[in-house]
Formats: sequence, structure tokens, C-alpha cells
Amino acid sequence: MAKHEIIPCERCGTPIECKANAYTKCQCSVVQLDLNEVQYISELYDGCLCARCLFELQQEYRDVVSS
Repeated sequence: MAKHEIIPCERCGTPIECKANAYTKCQCSVVQLDLNEVQYISELYDGCLCARCLFELQQEYRDVVSS
């Protein structure tokens, strides 16, 4: 079994195992983002983010939209 690259989350620095070649098995796939949320996050960050940061940014976006 091939090992995946361990990289830091671009936002918080937490080490995450990048599984870009097996996205459905990647830790970030647990956060279901809609197109607007993806666009919002991609305007802020270029690299991989951990699931916790993705969830927090999703909530941040939803708070901005609802206010």
C-alpha cells in the first residue's frame, strides 16, 4: 500500500495526510461544501486544509451570508 504525503494544513499547520489521488478516502472529504463555499475558501487559501478548518470556514461563510 502506497503512503500518502503528510503536509501541514495551510490554515492551522496541523499535519494531515494528503490523499488527493484518493479523494473519497481523504479526511477533508467529510466536509460537504457547496460551490459558493468552495469559492469562498479558495479565495482565501491555495493549499490543502484539514477537515476542522474546512468546517470552521464553512461556518464562517454561512455566518457572513446570513448576516
